[in-house]
Amino acid sequence: MKVLQSIPFMLASQGGPSTCTCDLLQGLYDNGANVDLLTSKCYNPKDRNLGEGSQWLKEVKMDYHTPLALSKATDKFLRDTEYDIYHANTLWLYPVHAVCKYARRTGKPYVLSTHGMLYPTALAVSSWKKKLMGAMWYNKDIMQADCLHATCMAELEHNRKWGYKGPIAVIPNPVVFPKFVNDNQDTSLNVSTNGKRTIGFLGRLHPIKKVENIIYALNLLEPEFRNKVKLDVMGKFDDKYELWLKEEVKRLGLEDSVEFVGFVSGKEKYERLKKLSALMVPSAQENFGMIVPEALICETPVYASLGTPWSELNECRCGWWRDNEPETIAGVIKEILMMSDEDLCSMGRNGRRLMEEKYEQHKVAAMMQQLYSWIGNGMKTERKPDFVFL
Repeated sequence: MKVLQSIPFMLASQGGPSTCTCDLLQGLYDNGANVDLLTSKCYNPKDRNLGEGSQWLKEVKMDYHTPLALSKATDKFLRDTEYDIYHANTLWLYPVHAVCKYARRTGKPYVLSTHGMLYPTALAVSSWKKKLMGAMWYNKDIMQADCLHATCMAELEHNRKWGYKGPIAVIPNPVVFPKFVNDNQDTSLNVSTNGKRTIGFLGRLHPIKKVENIIYALNLLEPEFRNKVKLDVMGKFDDKYELWLKEEVKRLGLEDSVEFVGFVSGKEKYERLKKLSALMVPSAQENFGMIVPEALICETPVYASLGTPWSELNECRCGWWRDNEPETIAGVIKEILMMSDEDLCSMGRNGRRLMEEKYEQHKVAAMMQQLYSWIGNGMKTERKPDFVFL
C-alpha cells in the first residue's frame, strides 16, 4: 500500500503544521511505511524545507503565482504518479484541493488533516476568503473525505460542527525527543543569583496568544511575589502586537520583570525551555500546540488555558489547565513560586513520562499506519481502530 501525504509548504520558519507533518513522515519512514510527502520547493534562500534530503520528500517547483496558490506543478506530479491512499494536510490553498480532487477523480480514498483550521478563531481570520474557498472547493473536499484527522477531541467537535458526518481519527501530533534532551538532563530549576524563578512564553506573538494576560498577572502580584519572578517572552510574528506588549510592560513599570528574547529555535529553544520553572500558554484557543509537549519533554511544567486541549496537565500532575484570566494566571504564578524545587521537578518528570508513554513519534506513526491499513482494507466497522469515531 502506497500513500501520498501533501502539504503546500514545509518551511522551517513556519513551524506548526510543517513541523508535526515532518515528524510524522519521519516516524512513518522509520516504521517502514511506504509513504511520500508532496510539497513545494523552498522559495526563500534564507529558509529551508523541513525534511530536506529525506527519501520521502517529493518537492515540485514553487509556482504559486496567485493568492489561491494555483499550481500546475502539483497537478503534473499527481498525474504522473500513482498512490493507493491520499492524505492532504491543512486547508485553504489550491494544492490541498488538488490532492482531494485528484483522489476523487481516480476513485482513491483520501484523508484530510485539518490542523485546527476549522476552529472558530481560525475561521474568523480572512473569513471572506475562506467562505469563498469553501464555496469553490473546500465544502466538497471536507464533506467527501473518506476520513478526517483531528489531533484532539476538541478539534473533532469543531470538525463535526462544520457538518462533516464521516469517520474522524483522533491521532495526536508526534513528539520527537532531540538527542540533546536526554533522560539524564539536569532538572535543576532556573533560580538566578538574585533569587528569581523564570517563567516563559514561547510561540508566535499574535493577539490570539493572549501574552498580555501573563503581563497583567505579574502586575496583580504582591511585591514580595513580583520581585521573585521573571518572564521571558520568546517569539516573533506580529510587530504591532509586540510593540503594544512592550508598551504595556513599560506602562505597568514591569521592565525589570519582563524580557523580550525574540525568535528562538533548535537547540537554543530546548535549552531555554529546560531552564524555565514553567511554560505559560494563555492562548484564547489552540489546537494541539507543539510547544506544550516540547516543554514537557524538557521536564518543564506547563500552565495552559482551557482554550487548549491539555486537560492531561491536571490529570497527570505535570502542570495547570485553567482559564486564562489574569487573576487565575497570577494564582498559578504564586503556586510556582511557593512550590519546592523537588515538587516542581516531580511535575516535570510526570510530564516527560506522559510524552514517552503516549505521544512519542513512532507510537503516533504506528497509529497513522493502523488508520491507513483500515482505510485500505475497506473501512470495515468491525476492524475500526479505537481512535476512529463514526
